[in-house]
Amino acid sequence: MHLYHPALGARNASGARGGHAFATGASRPGASRSSAPPPFDSALSAFPLHELSFERNGFTIRIANGCESLKRQTALLIERMYSARGLFAYGTRTELDKRDITVVALQGERAVATLTVRMDHGSGLLADTLYQKEIDAVRATGGRVCEITQLAIDSGLESHDALAGLLQALYTLARMTERMTDIFIEVHPRHANFYQRVFGYRRVGVEKICPRVGAAAVLLHLSQHDFEHALARHERAEERRRCVRRLMPSKTEVQRLLERFRRR
Repeated sequence: MHLYHPALGARNASGARGGHAFATGASRPGASRSSAPPPFDSALSAFPLHELSFERNGFTIRIANGCESLKRQTALLIERMYSARGLFAYGTRTELDKRDITVVALQGERAVATLTVRMDHGSGLLADTLYQKEIDAVRATGGRVCEITQLAIDSGLESHDALAGLLQALYTLARMTERMTDIFIEVHPRHANFYQRVFGYRRVGVEKICPRVGAAAVLLHLSQHDFEHALARHERAEERRRCVRRLMPSKTEVQRLLERFRRR
């Protein structure tokens, strides 16, 4: 599977869909999580996805589900960015799986960044193909697993601001659905350090060849505990250097979004 970001190059990830953000039910690493997640259908029907829209660093962040024009734009963006790197843009011509939520960053009316999160329901995650044992170990502790796939960012962008908006939307979705406490992502081994350094991911799977694209992959895992730790670290860094460009989601801004939806 390949995730593409212009500043980092092509990343190994699944060509279909997958995750990154958290619900409120996870605890310390290895701890059992006893509270049951809400039913899948009710978790998604509890709020209108198309109404999740906000501005972030000059970009408009929206959900592509239910909007044909946005879905077409994201498919074209993925195909263009992947093909430029000689990658196979898997899954862009198929209908969205009901477990998938596609987030898009717009610059004006043009889609410039996208990713998809897939929640664990029914047939599981795409990453189960290579790493089911590792993912099942988290499921066994009560983890509500999901995955991120189809990340693509226009090569003309010179900053991480669009990616920051996508991640804030995912963090908001995790809080709203309460079905994401553990995020998995398959990446190319040489790009794993970026995810580990910036977001706090841990490498949990050995290098394998992803059959969907015929390239090397490793499995990374991010628990709510580790993500919250990374958020706190980023908050401290931002306090020390007030001019820092924020890549991690803002808890304050997420809370405002949640309160706005609760009033609807």
